[in-house]
Amino acid sequence: MSNSVPEKTLRRWAESLAGVARTGLGFTENQYERERFEEVLRIAGDIKVAAEEGLEGVVDADGYVTEWMGDVGRGVPGYQTPKVAVGAAVVNDEGKLLLIERADSGIWLYPTGWCDVGYSAPEVVVKEVLEETGIEVEIVRLIGVLDGMRLGQSRIPLYSLLFFCRAIGGELRLHPLEVTNAGWFARDEIPTPTIGVERWAEPIFAAIDGERRDVFYDDLRRPVWRGDG
Repeated sequence: MSNSVPEKTLRRWAESLAGVARTGLGFTENQYERERFEEVLRIAGDIKVAAEEGLEGVVDADGYVTEWMGDVGRGVPGYQTPKVAVGAAVVNDEGKLLLIERADSGIWLYPTGWCDVGYSAPEVVVKEVLEETGIEVEIVRLIGVLDGMRLGQSRIPLYSLLFFCRAIGGELRLHPLEVTNAGWFARDEIPTPTIGVERWAEPIFAAIDGERRDVFYDDLRRPVWRGDG
């Protein structure tokens, strides 16, 4: 039996510890408690660096601690929650799915983007697809809510709202800094490497086929904290 702990599990533990510590720093006025929360942040930084670079990298863990400390707010603004992003499962008239090759990783995925302040989630979807690909879309409905870290899509805590969309105009025109390639793909044509395809492909293509299902989301870990995934 292997005693190794998966990298994404260590990363989840580190981010969770850091979230608890930053929330504590945002609410406490007690100097003793602040020192203890800062120590927890340093431990979380060691865990995260060890997961990503190995034990030899922990000497550089202070970079994460500095980054996390910069996010500490006072009171409710200091309460740590996952960031929010959107994804767009865009279908064309031929029943094919729009996928992009991300410039930052070389990995294929549907168009995604952070939720900008001042926009509703559907508005961000329309804006991001147009900016990244040149395709104009209309929102059909929300079909999924995914944990980005669990999916392997993100190294920081985020929830991704996946919307099913229909292409209504435009033409492929790639954002020069964010996208290196893009295209329309049938179910059996999905390119590689594509992240999380085992999680989202089936419900997306079910929507393309006209099935109307409930919104899908990540299964509960059992037990909730210590379960795999």
